Amino acid sequence: MNGLPSIPRDQRKIDVDHLNLLSIFHFIGAGLALFGILFLLAHFAMMHAFFANPKFWQGQKQTPPPAEIFAVFEWFYLIFGVWFTVSGILNVVSGVSLQAKKHRTFSMFVAGLNCLHVPLGTVLGVFTIIVLMRGSVRELYEAAYSGAAR
Repeated sequence: MNGLPSIPRDQRKIDVDHLNLLSIFHFIGAGLALFGILFLLAHFAMMHAFFANPKFWQGQKQTPPPAEIFAVFEWFYLIFGVWFTVSGILNVVSGVSLQAKKHRTFSMFVAGLNCLHVPLGTVLGVFTIIVLMRGSVRELYEAAYSGAAR
């Protein structure tokens, strides 16, 4: 043994700190979703200019690709644009809920969805689930709920 006395730990303070950190990371996740939308818009603009500009294909040995290929890309942009938008909104709402210590189940649902955003969202989702499953965090949420009900 090293002879040093053990440091008393206040689990509530640790839980509040972890919830605050998770809240900040959910806001960062929402910001990354916004960057994903901006990337999709930039990619759409480049692909549209590439496929739709007949001057680009003049003097080339190849013919332009069929219009159906760009139609498939449009569906890709639409699906991922909706995904990033919904993900960003859900992460903002979850971040606010984590700060207020409300809607624990909703934040766990958002954490599960974040696990699909490999690799950073997966880490955020797993850590959020781990923290929200703690009994002491559950008690914090119940105390906040009973305090708000009065």
